[in-house]
Amino acid sequence: MMDSSPHKFYHVHGFDSRQHLEHYFSDKPDMVFGDDLLKFPIENLRQVFAVGHIKGDILIDLSISSIIHHLYSASEFFKNILVLKVNNRCIMELKRWLDDRTGAFYWGHTSTFLQEKEENSDQFEDKEGKLRSAIQHIVKYDLEKENMTDPLVLPPADCVISAGLLDVISKDQDDYIRYLRKFSKLLKPGGHIILIGVLDATFHKIGKDTFHVMSHDEDFVRKSLVGEGFIIDYCKVKERTAVSDINDYKAIIIIAAHKEK
Repeated sequence: MMDSSPHKFYHVHGFDSRQHLEHYFSDKPDMVFGDDLLKFPIENLRQVFAVGHIKGDILIDLSISSIIHHLYSASEFFKNILVLKVNNRCIMELKRWLDDRTGAFYWGHTSTFLQEKEENSDQFEDKEGKLRSAIQHIVKYDLEKENMTDPLVLPPADCVISAGLLDVISKDQDDYIRYLRKFSKLLKPGGHIILIGVLDATFHKIGKDTFHVMSHDEDFVRKSLVGEGFIIDYCKVKERTAVSDINDYKAIIIIAAHKEK
């Protein structure tokens, strides 16, 4: 079926991950998305993991671009984090940070925020260092393959976390559910899934390029998870506060659920 969207697709047309990070996740004074895209996920994920139900040996991360801030809390509860990326550019950007190389994107503002939220904030802890130690592998994947990481077969995960990805790879609601089903197949029986996404969005810009975002609401996300056999454990929605014309989302959602055995 031909795609009629005038916008580019994240996983099809190429994606400048560094420019994306600079636009949406940096510590620059003119970066207006700090409350929505940085602080809201970090704070809520801290709460989700603090309950103690979501933990284990393996967490698989399927997220947009080369972001890492959503994995800080996960690194406290999982021995091994496997990161899946759709293109080489995202992998290279992430490896630059992972190896602590000159020119890596600066994430210190996000680890500092989490540190300030924790009770033992007077005791310095290297959040980025701990996360680096937890990330065991970065693997390229192909969404259209039955086994996305073919020929590599991944071990079943205790948890899958996906930030921003389903929104940008899905052409429509059927696509969203199809990809959600693929993600859920990576889980052990009874495993957990955590989704972070934008609501009622249609586009986001990176430099001169405009990328597709599938428009949907909270009710659709909930129904999609329940339809795939998940029981929802946590859900928070934050109305947009950022003022910018480089995207048009109305709210941010974080939702955690576990698969019925």
